[in-house]
Amino acid sequence: MTDSRSCGGAGRGSGRGAGKPVTVAQRQVRLHGQHVTYLEAGVGRGPVVVLLHGLASSSATWAQVMPLLGRRAHVIAPDLLGHGDSAKPRCGDYSLGAHAAGLRDLLTILDLEQATIVGHSFGGGVALQFAYQYPELTERVVLVASGGLGQEVNLALRAATLPGASTALKVVTAAAPSWLAHATSRVARSVPGLAGADLEGLLSAFASFGDGGARSAFVQSARGALDLSGQRLTGTERLHLLAETPVLLVAGSRDPVIPVDHTVDAHETLPGSRLELFDGAGHFPHIDDPRRFVHLLHEFVTTTEPAHTDRHSLRCHLHATP
Repeated sequence: MTDSRSCGGAGRGSGRGAGKPVTVAQRQVRLHGQHVTYLEAGVGRGPVVVLLHGLASSSATWAQVMPLLGRRAHVIAPDLLGHGDSAKPRCGDYSLGAHAAGLRDLLTILDLEQATIVGHSFGGGVALQFAYQYPELTERVVLVASGGLGQEVNLALRAATLPGASTALKVVTAAAPSWLAHATSRVARSVPGLAGADLEGLLSAFASFGDGGARSAFVQSARGALDLSGQRLTGTERLHLLAETPVLLVAGSRDPVIPVDHTVDAHETLPGSRLELFDGAGHFPHIDDPRRFVHLLHEFVTTTEPAHTDRHSLRCHLHATP
């Protein structure tokens, strides 16, 4: 059973014209006793596209994308377990595999057979894991400033793996007055080269840590994928399994969180993949230039044939493992 309500915003509208954004609705289902919230737009308008957010983020990161993309695609953007308005169990499983299984179950309950999976940052790792676990459900893969493609990562994320990180975040968020975030925002905006979307993402993540469940989910997720040396989990050794799957790689040229070289190297490792760099953009290229991102994604979906992976082709690729 689903519950729904419409979401507002600059992009909201109900027109069906090619130039008019569509309404984005927030809905909720129960899976395994936990409520899962997701945004939906463009039901029945075209191919299914799933948008996955990053750590300490939510489906709201796609707010500027969904009303535009929903004009020509059926778009789903879930709040991953432990994030946004979805449930935040203190003892939840926040591994990449569990998130991938949760997405499989969401698509199943919504009666959606296949989809193009788009993942940003940590969501990119979930997208890769989903494609590896459920190739029969995956039509295409789009990785946006994706994790899991190299070891290096921002120091702040590595620090989240330290003992006591959850307590430290609780103390900091409780002690920081509301005006501090606004003052930090004003100062940071004056720093040359800092993308506005990166700043907004940082402030949004900081605000989410006031919720104990979200804070715990963030730390558990970070520890599952990172340690002090950087990213522990890498999908590069299995990229060859996507040889028959259309893959689009997107990154900002000035990403301060995950080096853009990770995306470039993945493109060179995976023949046939497509690479798009957003010059001057940071870790959130889909926010820095949402119209370009939507145009790029729509073009990619409409000009590539969806993958049709079966056990025979998967077995061949596994035998060909370097």
